[in-house]
Amino acid sequence: MEPLVFEFDVRCTVEHAFEVWTAETSRWWPADHSFSGEKGLTVQFEPRVGGRIFERTTGGEEYDWGEIVVWEPPVRLVYVWHLGSDRSDATEVEVGFAASGDETAVRIEHRGWERLGAGAEQRKANNQQGWGAVLPLFESACHS
Repeated sequence: MEPLVFEFDVRCTVEHAFEVWTAETSRWWPADHSFSGEKGLTVQFEPRVGGRIFERTTGGEEYDWGEIVVWEPPVRLVYVWHLGSDRSDATEVEVGFAASGDETAVRIEHRGWERLGAGAEQRKANNQQGWGAVLPLFESACHS
């Protein structure tokens, strides 16, 4: 199956875009696109290969979303992604950041749908819609 690919520019440095994606995720990731759906949750990227991506609720519960497999700040990040599903049903997300004049070109490739079997098309469609909702929030966070 073809991956989902998103390409767009943000008005900030590569370093800032990477920081907003990985260290300031809680500022832009909406609670309704999380495991718990709880307002006030935080999203954490442990900044290393093998690091967890998870949400922490205000009550301290943690829910894993993925694991970092490539950590190359500030230009590249790859992680397995299983928000709302079992780790065995993970897909893979690669995010690249490249200088483009006074902006940063962001390229996201979300792949691995073929591993999901019969439910692959629906999961891919759901993720297409999900990315459409969260990427404008990331863009706004980069500009502030």
